[in-house]
Amino acid sequence: MTLRSLLVLALVATACAGPDGARGASDTPLPRALRPIPPDLAAAEAAWRAAPEDLDALIWYARRTAYAGDFEGAVELYTQGLAHTADQPELLRHRGHRYLSLGRYQEARDDLLRAARIIEGQPDRVELDGAPNPYGIPRGTLHTNIWYHLGLACHLLERDEEAARAFAQCLALAANDDFRVAAAYWRALALYHLDRTDEARALALVYTGRPLELLESDDYGLLLELLAGTGTRALGALDAAATPQASATLAYGMAMWLRFQGRDEEARARLASLIAFEPSNAFGRLAAEVELARMGESR
Repeated sequence: MTLRSLLVLALVATACAGPDGARGASDTPLPRALRPIPPDLAAAEAAWRAAPEDLDALIWYARRTAYAGDFEGAVELYTQGLAHTADQPELLRHRGHRYLSLGRYQEARDDLLRAARIIEGQPDRVELDGAPNPYGIPRGTLHTNIWYHLGLACHLLERDEEAARAFAQCLALAANDDFRVAAAYWRALALYHLDRTDEARALALVYTGRPLELLESDDYGLLLELLAGTGTRALGALDAAATPQASATLAYGMAMWLRFQGRDEEARARLASLIAFEPSNAFGRLAAEVELARMGESR
């Protein structure tokens, strides 16, 4: 599907709601992908308290809680939901994500692996974003997010074969370049850790040899260029990074590029510099701590 088609779909979704995001005159519930998103934590909490049995209300309350920095609070809310619906894959997917934020990687893997087993054979569905990209078009789905975060959990646990398989599954399911380049990047790192550097570079080259339609994963596209040896734009992008998360992503990726080249002392210095800064929950920073440990440094 082209970018123009996606934009049309987004406009259709917007048109289905009233000017304030309400449903309008009909009492027919909107499809889940078109339901309005609570704009902030207060609105999300109010919606949940008004309908505590509503799964979406609980998930958005927990998501907004996590966006506010309260990862423990978000985990508690997801756990509360799982007490009533133990095999709800969305609750497991989101709790697994926030276990990653808290550095509880084994618990994250357990949740996400369980979610992956539950969704087997089920249809996929779009996941709305709490912090939308500039186009307002969600790129992730329940299935791709489960496999992507499972891959991250395995990466952070140094379970490299599992990480490579999880990111391969995410790649197979991805319907857009944003998720393809993100999954390809992390899979390339897993292949590097498995001493399959030539395969890692070949994978990176797949996504640098053609035009990409990226709405939110430009940093991963630049890092794949770096790993493939086809471009060095990532080196200049770090200084212009718009968010701390982007900065952590690029800094970690540049350190791993140095490792690909056998320049471990330079990589170690970059990794040590990265972990000295917030945010502590950025995946690049978490991975930097693990990478230093792999290199013989204490965490």
